[in-house]
Amino acid sequence: MPRIHLLNTFVDNLSMQETLQQIEESIVYHKPIHHTVVNAGKIVAMQTDEVLRKSVNEADLINADGQAVIWASKLLKKPLKERVAGIDLFVNLVELAHQKQFSIYLLGAKQEVVEAVVTKFEKQCDSKIIAGFRNGYFSTSEEKQIVDHIVHSKADMLFVAMSSPKKEIFLHKHREALSSIPFIMGVGGSFDVISGKTKRAPLWMQKSGLEWFYRFLQEPKRMWKRYLVGNSKFLYLVFKERFHSKDK
Repeated sequence: MPRIHLLNTFVDNLSMQETLQQIEESIVYHKPIHHTVVNAGKIVAMQTDEVLRKSVNEADLINADGQAVIWASKLLKKPLKERVAGIDLFVNLVELAHQKQFSIYLLGAKQEVVEAVVTKFEKQCDSKIIAGFRNGYFSTSEEKQIVDHIVHSKADMLFVAMSSPKKEIFLHKHREALSSIPFIMGVGGSFDVISGKTKRAPLWMQKSGLEWFYRFLQEPKRMWKRYLVGNSKFLYLVFKERFHSKDK
């Protein structure tokens, strides 16, 4: 896979369709893929969080989730084909599971949220695609039991809906134990969106790179630091890299 180095991380230069093809092949031929995504906020966090950086950079497949990463890749003359948003990939993979008779395991969010997601997928697709599910509230001591349950479910795909860096670290930590699951992926707050608990930004805002701003407007007190401060730090990293490369 074509992979570029960008701001202390790696990104696979794949379109949505190419990503889906890679994942389908991994399931059919049982070649496990640990998938993750990067966006502006995560790249900023990775500069100082060594555990997160290792968890992301050692993944088998890394997509650019944020439009800001696409813009940065162009400015740094390493242009990526397109944004592959985690939630869009998640929805496409559930549809693929329905079409190809693959099974999925859902881990994360509150109990009522994950149950709502299961109900929705069972109505839209088929109850047979659900290999198992569990909420995302558990202690470290419970992790082995949860991983064992996922493995015994014999799911083809595992989707983990937790916040960053918890989901990245969880998947990296247990990737060997989960190697019988062909595809594992963190999906952040996607369960909340799918269940209807939170709303996703309109399509024009997604394409304009303003999805973060829509999220900020929903919860300004909680999100102002993550987005306003985080985005400023990301811009600093991009321009620092741009002008540093000019000096070489």
